[in-house]
Amino acid sequence: MATRHQARTAVVGLLYAYDLGNKNIAKFSDEILEEGKIRNKQREFSNSLFTGTVENLEMLDKEIQTHLTEWDYDAIGKVEKAIMRLGAYEILVAKTDKAIIINEAVELAKKLADEKSPKFINGVLDALGEKK
Repeated sequence: MATRHQARTAVVGLLYAYDLGNKNIAKFSDEILEEGKIRNKQREFSNSLFTGTVENLEMLDKEIQTHLTEWDYDAIGKVEKAIMRLGAYEILVAKTDKAIIINEAVELAKKLADEKSPKFINGVLDALGEKK
């Protein structure tokens, strides 16, 4: 059975594809999740995270942007954006414990993004969580 971390990893991939312009990626999410052996409750969890993040994208992007002091949001990598958007959704909308989400986001960044990303994402999500 897949873990929540594996489910979040898959959601980052879906959000990345969505951000690249594949607006129909949701139609293929079950197939993509199946490839990662993400089934049952973890699939429901993944789908709810993806759907919720996409539905709240405009608000999440605005919230993230308010905490970027020296960065141009458009210059941030798509993987980093996907991780931050997912984290922001879980902190602000799903109301998941901030420490858990920041830890998950940092781990995802270590695995999927460049070496400076974990610290950057940690800072943005920590500031975001303070606004709650």
